[in-house]
Amino acid sequence: MSIKSIAAKIFARKIYNQTLSWANKPVETQLKVFKSLIESAKETEFGKDHHFGEIKTFEDFQKNVPIRDYEDLKSYIEKVKEGKENILWKGKPLYFAKTSGTTSGAKYIPLTKESMPTHVNAARNAILHYINATGNADFVDGKMIFLQGSPILTEKNGVKFGRLSGIVAHFVPKYLQKNRMPSWETNCIEDWETKVNAIVDETIKEDMSVISGIPSWVQMYFERLQQKSGGKKISEIFKNFNLFIYGGVNYEPYRAKFEQMIGKKVDSIELFPASEGFFAYQSRNFGIKNEEGMLLLLNSGIFYEFIKADEFFTDPNGSGPKRYTIGEVEVGINYALIVSTNAGLWGYNIGDTVQFTSLAPYRVIVSGRIKHYISAFGEHVIANEVENAMKEATTGTNIVINEFTVAPQITPASGLPYHEWLIEFEKEPENIETFAEAIDDSMRRQNIYYDDLITGNVLRKVVISKVSKNGFQEYMKSQGKLGGQNKIPRLSNDRKIADNLK
Repeated sequence: MSIKSIAAKIFARKIYNQTLSWANKPVETQLKVFKSLIESAKETEFGKDHHFGEIKTFEDFQKNVPIRDYEDLKSYIEKVKEGKENILWKGKPLYFAKTSGTTSGAKYIPLTKESMPTHVNAARNAILHYINATGNADFVDGKMIFLQGSPILTEKNGVKFGRLSGIVAHFVPKYLQKNRMPSWETNCIEDWETKVNAIVDETIKEDMSVISGIPSWVQMYFERLQQKSGGKKISEIFKNFNLFIYGGVNYEPYRAKFEQMIGKKVDSIELFPASEGFFAYQSRNFGIKNEEGMLLLLNSGIFYEFIKADEFFTDPNGSGPKRYTIGEVEVGINYALIVSTNAGLWGYNIGDTVQFTSLAPYRVIVSGRIKHYISAFGEHVIANEVENAMKEATTGTNIVINEFTVAPQITPASGLPYHEWLIEFEKEPENIETFAEAIDDSMRRQNIYYDDLITGNVLRKVVISKVSKNGFQEYMKSQGKLGGQNKIPRLSNDRKIADNLK
């Protein structure tokens, strides 16, 4: 055992104990964060506009600060981009993380001196929790790859601009620099396909122990490795690869394909990062499917509020839907996640929905997007339901899925409307109709509204359409969203993606 791995175990125990100290006092921890945020920003333009000096309670805050999305906050952000100080947070931000908005075009999310360390520390602490729980620290001596965006940044009015993953690349600790791959030069390649090929060339003969990235793009990396190696399993290429770190999408639809390509089961750590904040990470049970959720980070400069997803677009009292704080949430409810942060986001709807799996400590799963759902007929289908249905239908079979998305077909050429599942198979089912039936049965068990529509002959059962090999990659390429942090929506309430794929 190396000195580095021994030190990692000692540090991991320290971080674990620190986590227990705040996780065991969730309401108190969030109250402390709330007061700190209000005090720090009360002299900013936003703080003055919203009477932060008079805010003493959560109720005061909710009365003064309405729920916002990016468009609602854009006038303030534009002032910050112009170089003005003390607008949303003290001084100027260090960075703007550029993201691809689904409705707003490009979005620019501020990262401040106070918020930037929380992103870096959360990623580090997730790995340390793994070390503490498993005792496995040998991987720290091997090579680690993080598939991410280019670290090249631009600067305007004293603030640097870039992709979040590229910004974070500038904060890799010195003790990991020698282990980290790919090289800086390769990481700066903008074209994703060129970059992946260069990464393959650099890494194929290395001792890779940790691989991290969004599953869909790691899958592309694995496929290129296999092509380059003459079809070898990933575990044959990287004999010490035992840890996969992922975030951004649910791993379960990819798990069977990954285990087939890797040639063995490997431990995994699920993360919940975003430009707006690093919200949660898996903190135990790393050798099995992560069904219990991720630990919600309550002490990371983020004050959380939650709105029940089925109430989000309602306004019964003229003051918007009810906003719940951490002490008021329940297990199993689908909530829109609202954050106020030490980067200067206030009452901000990040667009994701979560469900709590535990309240002691608080653990969540990402259930979907508040605007990514199917309710063409009032069925309120969410991403978590379609992913569960796919998992149930493929468990115990030889079926392997590369990618899929779901959309409503409201005006079919004949017959009743239906939900169309567009699937890229690696290994197809022997009987596509039986497979569709299994998916439909699962959907009906999970969603009473969907079941009522099938029973009432408003909808016909699931229809599956096969997508050609690499069809999803080609679609993303056509949209200028190949690679990096981009991902296919698991479902949508229109047919823009479906019609493009077909």
